Amino acid sequence: MKKLFLALMVLLNTFVFASDINIWKNSTLNKILERGELRVGLDPGYMPFEMKDKKGRIIGYDVDMASKMAKEMGVKLTIIPTSFDGIIGGLLSEKFDIIISGMTITQQRNLKVNFADPYVVIGQTILVDKDVAKNIKSYKDLDNEKYIISTRTGVTGEIVARKFFKKAKIITFETEADCVSEVLNGKAHAFIYDQPYNVLFMSDKGKDRLVHLDTPLTYEPLGFAIRKGDPDFLNWLNNFMRQIKEDKLLDFHQKLYEKWLVDTEWLKRVQ
Repeated sequence: MKKLFLALMVLLNTFVFASDINIWKNSTLNKILERGELRVGLDPGYMPFEMKDKKGRIIGYDVDMASKMAKEMGVKLTIIPTSFDGIIGGLLSEKFDIIISGMTITQQRNLKVNFADPYVVIGQTILVDKDVAKNIKSYKDLDNEKYIISTRTGVTGEIVARKFFKKAKIITFETEADCVSEVLNGKAHAFIYDQPYNVLFMSDKGKDRLVHLDTPLTYEPLGFAIRKGDPDFLNWLNNFMRQIKEDKLLDFHQKLYEKWLVDTEWLKRVQ
C-alpha cells in the first residue's frame, strides 16, 4: 500500500511538473523572449500617455514605460497603434502581447483580460465654459436639460457622463481634441475627461477660456492588460512595477511621473 501511495505521488508530481512546463511554454512572456520582441498595443491619441510629436513619432508616459519594460526583458520594443475601441479585441487575437494605453481597470474589462497592478491612479474631472461656470457651484449643477456635455466615445468619461448627468445632453467624439473643441467653439458647455489631460489643457489652450472643476469624480487605476491564463507574465509585470516604484536609487517611476504628468515642457514637441 505504501509503495502504491509513493508511486501515485511520483506520478502526480510528474504531472504537475509537466503542466508547469506547458504553462511556461505557452506563456506570452516566453514567446516574447524567444521572439526577442515586445509588441505593445496602444492608441496614440491620449495625452500625455501616448501621442504623436511633430515628426510623427509616438511619445508619452506609456511609451517610456514600455521602453523600460522591453529593456528589462532584453528585447526590442515594437509599438502597434490601435484604435481604443478595438484594442482589447486586438490583444485577444494576439496582434500584440500587452496593452499599455492608459486603460482604466474596470470589472467589465477584467472579465475579458487580466490586469497587472496599477501603475497610475487618475480620475474624471470637468472643463466648463468660463461663462457657464459662473452659474456652477458643483458638478451636480450641470445635470440640467439646458446643458450639453461632451466626452470621448467608449472611454470611462462617457460612462461617468451618462451616470452622473442623466438630464443633460451627452455628445461623444472619437478624440478628446474634438470634444474640448466643442466647448471652445460654444457648441457644448462642458467636457468630461481624465484629470491629467484636463490639467495639461488648462495650462495651455484652456487659459482664460475654461474653468477646471478639478475634484475627481472617480477613482481610476490604470493597468497593463494581458490575455487570461498567463500567470508567468502577470507575475513578471507585477514584480516589474514593484521594482520601479520602490527603487529610490534610480527613481524611474517618480521621474516618469514628473516628466509627463507634472512638467509641460513636452507640449512643445507636439504643437
